[in-house]
Amino acid sequence: MAGPALAAEGLDGSGLSFLWAVPFCGLLLCIATGPVLFPHFWEHNYGKIAAFWAVLTVLPLVLSKGAGIALAAVLHTILLEYVSFIILLFALFTVAGGILVTGNLRGTPLVNTGLLGIGTVLASIVGTTGASMILIRPIIRANDDRRTNVHVVIFFIFLVSNIGGSLTPLGDPPLFLGFLRGVDFFWTTTHMFGEMLFLVIALLVLFYIWDSILHGKEDKLPPMKDKTPDRPIKLFGTANFALLGAIIVAILVSASWKPGITVKFPGGEMELQNIARDIALVIIALVSLKITPKQVRAGNEFSWGPILEVAKLFAGIFICMIPVLAMLKAGKAGAFGPLVALVTNPDGTPNNVAYFWATGILSSFLDNAPTYLVFFELAGGDPKALMGPMALTLTAISCGAVFMGANSYIGNAPNFMVYAIAKDMGVKMPSFFGYMVWSGAILIPLFIAVTFLFFR
Repeated sequence: MAGPALAAEGLDGSGLSFLWAVPFCGLLLCIATGPVLFPHFWEHNYGKIAAFWAVLTVLPLVLSKGAGIALAAVLHTILLEYVSFIILLFALFTVAGGILVTGNLRGTPLVNTGLLGIGTVLASIVGTTGASMILIRPIIRANDDRRTNVHVVIFFIFLVSNIGGSLTPLGDPPLFLGFLRGVDFFWTTTHMFGEMLFLVIALLVLFYIWDSILHGKEDKLPPMKDKTPDRPIKLFGTANFALLGAIIVAILVSASWKPGITVKFPGGEMELQNIARDIALVIIALVSLKITPKQVRAGNEFSWGPILEVAKLFAGIFICMIPVLAMLKAGKAGAFGPLVALVTNPDGTPNNVAYFWATGILSSFLDNAPTYLVFFELAGGDPKALMGPMALTLTAISCGAVFMGANSYIGNAPNFMVYAIAKDMGVKMPSFFGYMVWSGAILIPLFIAVTFLFFR
């Protein structure tokens, strides 16, 4: 996740047309329509479909730019961004999946709101992935006797899988990348707190009112069979909390330890501290698998399906993003020149409203970590300046990347994990576009309010 800012390292995006974005758009369209239009085929072939679009990206690169540039761009993406990205998710998914919360609470509006609040706070401590994996099953079990429970998972994605990760670099990958580039650890805590608090309060109040109305209607109907009757809450796999702490330590050490040793490869170089961090994260995950009793993971309905789906689809997404990010890197000289021009006022000062929305809109469909870095670089790339006189600009970029990752299933990796787990547990989750109807109706008005309250 560290290293040069752009996946398209060495690839000049100024001469690329919008046609280079076709594979990326094609993959997104398949992700959006596959589970709805051809669910059985999609379930058994989504990895092959992602590979197909990745090949349609790489092959034209080889033919038009040469094997050297194509190899450098792909290796840069895989070794410096995707591998670290998926290893961190794998570690958090594995360790958090070894923490079992047994028993069951009744999913009343107050209990649901409380669980969402706890998860929101937890997300900045153990990351959006860790918090999502720990709490998504308990909150689904608490509501499995409800006729309407989709909204619970939707708000869970909004708050726990995205907005809750705003306060530390451990919360969300974009902020972690900013930390590695020199942004102080607690800078996000102080500069994003107001925006996050506004959104969290607004969403929790809205959820409580909405859930209360639905719960009141359900009380008038015959009760449904409760698949998981109420039982006292118990916690198992507590050793994994220490392993979550070890993950945090590994990340912090990799940011502070600078031995100056690198391993070069076509397209970039891997720094020793980052290699050591990734190895440590894999070891931590393996330790979790070793020490966690099998019955704990069985009780948690733990399976590799969600992380495998994320790994395969995001491998395709990262590769298909290569030319898209190269065009963004080209600035005004690239195909996205008009978009890039929006972030600068006529007098040369940054347009913070545009930074918030441009970063956010792209983070809704591109992975929010590389998108954050694109706009970090467009704003000058100097962490001291961005934390000082340009602090509002960096805040706008950070908020756009973290908050608007909630706009689609692929804006942030935990979104898709939660979707996959909820679907496996019997929740009738909306399609790709169906989810965007929810996010558009609920989140976009709140983001407009954030714009006027904080960035005007």
